[in-house]
Amino acid sequence: MPNEPNTAADSTEADDAFLHSCMYFTTNRLSRAITRIAEDAFATTGLAPAYGYLIRLVIVKPGITQKELSEKLYITPSTLTRFIDKLQAKGLVERQVQGKTVLVYPTDKGRDLEPSLREASKKLKTSYVAVLGEELADLLTSQQELASEQLER
Repeated sequence: MPNEPNTAADSTEADDAFLHSCMYFTTNRLSRAITRIAEDAFATTGLAPAYGYLIRLVIVKPGITQKELSEKLYITPSTLTRFIDKLQAKGLVERQVQGKTVLVYPTDKGRDLEPSLREASKKLKTSYVAVLGEELADLLTSQQELASEQLER
């Protein structure tokens, strides 16, 4: 009957419905899901995905500044410093200081990882495309990039 009071189940549905239309909640949910897939794809490298992408950038541009890395990876300088510390401890990158600028270079050991890092990146994309389809995967990626740019202004 239309005038019956809401049951506990109806109330719970109404109480959490806002989560499914909240960009904050849905973005974090998506982030957790894609992080699990990325960690699986990068497991063979022995590195977390963020470290793998950092090394790839350093390999592509040896002597890249920490500032530029921070900007490209959208992470704070302090977080980047911790990442580089860990990679340096593993013997994968090295720093050179030139005045106030810190340059980051790959070591031979870091360069040797490039094929497996590229393969992990391909595996990651293949995994999420298999679930979402290429069209939706590309659309989500481009729309997230656009939304991020607009929200960061």
